[in-house]
Amino acid sequence: MELAHQYILAIDQSTSGTKALLVNHQGEIIARAGKEHRQYYPQPGWVEHDPLEIYGNVKETARLVLAQAGVAPSALAALTITNQRETALMWDKVTGLPVHHAVVWQCQRTAETCARLKQEGHESAVRAATGLMLDPYFSAAKFKWILDHADGAAQLLSEDRLLAGTMDSWLIWKLTGGASHTTDYSNASRTSLYNIHTLAWDEQLSAIFGVPLSILPEVRASDTVFGYTADPDLFAEQVPVSGVIGDSQGALYGHLCFDLGCAKATYGTGTSVMMNIGSRPVDGGEGLVTAIAWGAGGTVTYALEAVIRTTGDSIKWTRDNLGLFSSFAEMQQLVDGTDNNEGVYLVPAFVGLGAPYWEPDARAAILGMNRGTGRGHILRAALESTAYQVRDAVEFIQERSGTRLLDLRTDGGASANPWLMSFQADILGRPVKRSGCAELSAMGSVYLGGLGTGFWPNPEAIQAEASQYEDYLPHMDETARARNYSGWQEAVEAVTGKAERTKRVVTTSS
Repeated sequence: MELAHQYILAIDQSTSGTKALLVNHQGEIIARAGKEHRQYYPQPGWVEHDPLEIYGNVKETARLVLAQAGVAPSALAALTITNQRETALMWDKVTGLPVHHAVVWQCQRTAETCARLKQEGHESAVRAATGLMLDPYFSAAKFKWILDHADGAAQLLSEDRLLAGTMDSWLIWKLTGGASHTTDYSNASRTSLYNIHTLAWDEQLSAIFGVPLSILPEVRASDTVFGYTADPDLFAEQVPVSGVIGDSQGALYGHLCFDLGCAKATYGTGTSVMMNIGSRPVDGGEGLVTAIAWGAGGTVTYALEAVIRTTGDSIKWTRDNLGLFSSFAEMQQLVDGTDNNEGVYLVPAFVGLGAPYWEPDARAAILGMNRGTGRGHILRAALESTAYQVRDAVEFIQERSGTRLLDLRTDGGASANPWLMSFQADILGRPVKRSGCAELSAMGSVYLGGLGTGFWPNPEAIQAEASQYEDYLPHMDETARARNYSGWQEAVEAVTGKAERTKRVVTTSS
């Protein structure tokens, strides 16, 4: 690497907007810029984005962040990309124009198609090859919808002018002036068309969904060079595009979860728990998604992911619906004044229960109250429910993968609550490490792009430069841990009427 290359420019293209970040050799974000894009809702349950608007925002934020820092494009070692996953789009490779708005991962327009494919018995084949359930969440059925409904798409296909991809592919193609139609393993593994065992687009899946493989991008490791910028409207210099990864997997890499059994939890309205399961995929069974985490250093790493539907939203509910507190400082004071839960548990099944229960019809309940139950007990139960559900997910991932949790690395809004992080460590019986970085998906792409272009020589150098973590160690004795968790399991059983899923888990601290 030339000495002049002092920075990496990261593009974080998310569902709501685009951010550009400038990162120096010490792993510090020295400038950032962002811009939201419009959300289109043409029908109830349908969600679309304008790919041209998004690409325009990529260029605008990239130019702005360089101007803010007073950095010339010649100082860039790489441009990296992390992106919203599963969003699907198609475009004309001659004109460079989309044939339709991008169909966003949230969009439910293909629900009937997926239901029909399930009825035809295709879900087992899809799951076996991809690790994914047959669901409108993923890209394949969206590609088919665009092919069938976008004006001129079929004609362009017959003329070999049609290209398809996820948002990363679109951005790479535009940034490189149409020279590179590529994606990375992590994004390909979320399309329902990529076989995560053979590491190839799958002919059987192509036939099931009716999507020709010829229009799909070449799949590469995240740390390779995908091409060089060639859009004069961005900047004149040719900058390598490297470090391409889907946002959730980017966060796992940004957490430096390089070791088998290292996991991350992102606490939001719900919580995503993802664990590095090593170099071989395992069947996640009902309730877990198997995915390629990344390709880097000549190897492919896999992950299991569990999605918890309601965590942070429980606290919001106690404030907005029950009026139990008006500020988070007041909430914490009430919780701190409550020595234990006194047998009170909140099962937050407001929209059913996700992993590992998958009970869509379950309904929320507060159990174990007595005449002495106060606001602090209910608030504590709401906070504790997040930690219990994360343990549920960890237990399930351990069971399916045969891999023991090393530690849990956390981010997201609720991770800023020291009480919750301490209780999380106690109930897991494992260390919890809270990241001080709010841009983990982008930093994952930065680290990968930095390795791919020689900005950093090896992952060890990244670990030396990475942001510091705040460590929370378990202090609860095993008897108390078992008693608390058993009470949670009994509460879930009372809500679901089922004991099988709650009683089969093993003790995490064993």
